[in-house]
This record gives sequence, structure tokens and C-alpha cells, in this order.
Amino acid sequence: MNITCEALVGDNILDVAMANNIDLQHNCGGVCACSTCHVIVTKGMTSLSDQQDDEADQLDEAEGLTLDSRLGCQAVLTEDVDIVVQIPQMNPEIAHLFHEGAH
Repeated sequence: MNITCEALVGDNILDVAMANNIDLQHNCGGVCACSTCHVIVTKGMTSLSDQQDDEADQLDEAEGLTLDSRLGCQAVLTEDVDIVVQIPQMNPEIAHLFHEGAH
């Protein structure tokens, strides 16, 4: 599914997803304490904030990690250009553990 959203410089990918009803998990509330908002940036990586050490540490826990992976809560738009991200599919065996209200 392809979804186009408007965003402003200074917005992070997680906030844009939430504002547009896109299901991007964020179990820690967007404070870089988990890896559930993992996205893969397929276009526009150079127009995002630099990755900091705490983000890199959390990304090590992400399923399906690539060289173009970022945490949505930490990837801030620094330029007014198109950014394209992919939300990786989570292993269905554990996906239910990462949704609020899961039992």
C-alpha cells in the first residue's frame, strides 16, 4: 500500500505516521527506547537528521535491519524534499506482542 503524506521540516517520521493514521508501532512512546518504529528509508536519507548512537543501539534490536534503517521517532526531516519509507513486515509469530492491548 502506498500512502502520501504532507510533512514539515522538523517533523519526525513517527509523528507524520501517527498524524496520518498509519500503523507504525511505537511501544516506548517515541523516546528511542525500543525498535518498534523501525522503517527503511528508500528515498531521501540525506534529508533526515543524522543517526545518533542511542538510535544505532536500538536499531540493533530491529527485525529486518538494513543499511537504510532508521527509527521513525528519531528520523527528523531536515529539508523540504520527498522522503519515502517502507514499514517492514513483522514476523507474524510475534506481531501481536507489539500492538497496544495485546493479550
